[in-house]
Amino acid sequence: MNHVEIDGNHLDLESFIEVTRNYKEVKLTLQARERVQKARDYVDELIQENKVVYGLTTGFGKFSDVLIPEKETKRLQRNLIVSHACGVGNPLGEDLVRGVMLLRINALSKGYSGIRLSTLDTLVHMLNKGVHPIIPEKGSLGASGDLAPLAHMVLTMMGEGQAIYKKEPMTSKEAMARADIPVIELTSKEGLALINGTQVMTSIGAHTLYDGINLSKTADIAASLTLEALNGITDAFDEKIHAVRGHYGQRTTAKNLLRILEDSTMTTRQGEIRVQDAYSLRCTPQVHGASKDALHYIRDKVEIEMNAATDNPLIFVDEKEVISGGNFHGQPMALPFDFLAIALAEIANISERRLERMVNPSLSEGLPAFLTKEGGLNSGFMIVQYAAAALVSENKILAHPASVDSIPSSANQEDHVSMGTIGARKAREIMENVRKVLTMEILSACQAIDLRGKKQLGKGSSPAYELVRKKIALLEEDRIMHLDIDSCEELLEENALVKAVEEKIGKLG
Repeated sequence: MNHVEIDGNHLDLESFIEVTRNYKEVKLTLQARERVQKARDYVDELIQENKVVYGLTTGFGKFSDVLIPEKETKRLQRNLIVSHACGVGNPLGEDLVRGVMLLRINALSKGYSGIRLSTLDTLVHMLNKGVHPIIPEKGSLGASGDLAPLAHMVLTMMGEGQAIYKKEPMTSKEAMARADIPVIELTSKEGLALINGTQVMTSIGAHTLYDGINLSKTADIAASLTLEALNGITDAFDEKIHAVRGHYGQRTTAKNLLRILEDSTMTTRQGEIRVQDAYSLRCTPQVHGASKDALHYIRDKVEIEMNAATDNPLIFVDEKEVISGGNFHGQPMALPFDFLAIALAEIANISERRLERMVNPSLSEGLPAFLTKEGGLNSGFMIVQYAAAALVSENKILAHPASVDSIPSSANQEDHVSMGTIGARKAREIMENVRKVLTMEILSACQAIDLRGKKQLGKGSSPAYELVRKKIALLEEDRIMHLDIDSCEELLEENALVKAVEEKIGKLG
């Protein structure tokens, strides 16, 4: 199928990424279109009957008890968007913005929001044709939905604000004209339906989760290379050890390590050189596995939220009810995203400790200090470890949970907020630091393998090593290290190491 079908109920992480990063188009199912139209017909009926309904005939937040006459409906909705569009900070990346749009489309297609079908189609056309609103990353409390950033998305639908079209920034009006998409004038309920929701935090968190899952596999590859560099003992990964504890992530990681290292002549068995390794080597399955189990839990919560109705009020056409509630509150995502930050940070923590064992001559089992032949004249990988240490220390600060904070807003009408969007952004920053630390470990391990006197590497570690060496040569004498780090990190960004290893040994868990 050359498009992803959207019905509000079946979006998963892989199809989400297909749309946001691989530019697959989306199409509303017929059933979704019928549900949206049915809800809209009921909203029109309520307006004609002059019913008092929050967001249809009233103001917002603390102004919910202020009645708005029908003739002011369009003005009310426009004022909502322009007043709420007060995000600040750097723009969200294109994939994150596409995720916001896709998630909002999916939520609205459930038929509980009362939006016009034509308005929803406008958002679908924008996504499919590549009109990407410029959405500032900061300004959401993550409780009344991601109000400020989502308002910036709606500005573009109205032909206001700024957007990017074909990689070029311009006014939204121009972007919509170039893409041949008519701008819209919002009417009753529509502004609220478009900005009441958790789609910004969920998009940021979902992308971070996807990248984190890939990094958890890359971490197993990094650890395997380090084990070879340090003649690590593979007995600690015996299935019997992990079976008697029973955790899925731990068992999966141990299995990964043994598969990656199969046929390696650089690893050792218990008692050949030493009886047991340090924790950062021996306990890799326990540490990596715990993070994998956390990622599995977080994925479950994210995919529920990706298919959730999260605005307010919600319209239940069959029951002829419009009910105000709190599905916009980000707490169900705020806690998982704080967990995501911690789980990812731990991957970097143990990676940096493995790196330290390679560069420290007291711990490296005979490798030259800082992985350089002419130490003193050359510093080798000395400052690579410094940089990794700086990143893991920064992660410890960033891993402080955002969700334990709250601050009242809207004159205490909205007196508990989730800070889930901040949690998602912090988790993403940690993920990017983790990727860099793993890059540094991988570079150090390849250097150490060469200095050790490269023998036969494992079935899985060999293609990873060869891929790195195609881009980055052995460090014979000091050179600008950040260039090597940046070059190697590109492999991780593209998930190239995982792909290369999986081609040889099958899927990693």
